[in-house]
Amino acid sequence: MSTPPEVPEDVGRDLLREGYLADEGLATAIFLALRLGRPLFLEGEPGVGKTEVAKVLARITGGELLRLQCYEGIDAAQALYEWDYARQMLHLRVAEATGALSGGATNEVESQLYSERFLIRRPLLRALEASVDGVPPVLLIDELDRADDEFEAFLLEILADSAVTIPELGTIRAEVPPVVVITSNRTRDVHDALKRRCLYHWVDHPTFEREVAIVRLRVPEVDDVLARQAAAAVAELRERGLYKPPGVAETIDWVQALQAIGRSALDDASVDATLGTVVKHREDLERVRSAGVADLVKAAVARAR
Repeated sequence: MSTPPEVPEDVGRDLLREGYLADEGLATAIFLALRLGRPLFLEGEPGVGKTEVAKVLARITGGELLRLQCYEGIDAAQALYEWDYARQMLHLRVAEATGALSGGATNEVESQLYSERFLIRRPLLRALEASVDGVPPVLLIDELDRADDEFEAFLLEILADSAVTIPELGTIRAEVPPVVVITSNRTRDVHDALKRRCLYHWVDHPTFEREVAIVRLRVPEVDDVLARQAAAAVAELRERGLYKPPGVAETIDWVQALQAIGRSALDDASVDATLGTVVKHREDLERVRSAGVADLVKAAVARAR
């Protein structure tokens, strides 16, 4: 994608060509983010395809994918930059051994310690410098809801100005702003100040027919009966009040697992044996089994017709 798309339908076709089936709302949100140069904030349940959007965008645009995985306690050293302390110390020892620290050269040696040669670039800083021939990188800030409030505040300058200030070097500004995708599983609310700098889209679980189409797209060799029955079973599971309802990623994994054991349709024994592929918490497994695997299969078969 050498130029921004002209209409949202262009984005939908590009995504589909890369194996991602987006609905009209998501395709439009991505289109606007690309056309307006705004970060895209994607929120939704785990496994609905938020992270995959950034990966596919990198393939479409040809930009480098830079992923920052958020976690509790993440700070600038992990996200932006840090100084290479080991190399700085080695530089000082070499300077001492060669006599470079004597006389008036001390200040020069010390200033060299905080030059770019000793700078370790983390994903945020790399994203400001990684454009190639005018093609911006794709910066994925994944699961921002896992980070602290302070880290959100730290991101505001980068999101607003595509720039960051390093005290020893000054302000570094992107010649070509990166394409920014931020994801959240909504384990906590992200502050309005950050959301105001982004375009927002809620990524929901797909409809039954769309999920079947996604399975066929990602597992092209799948039997049609198995694709429909597995998608129907997952839809049933999402309606049962599980602690962690399965996402599309789990549906795809489940279909592949059932294929691997030679199944072309659901049956009680194979569903029970592979249930851990689609349900990932002990309490949820117990709830599904106590309600009856046979009932789940029966409901899925009926729903898939």
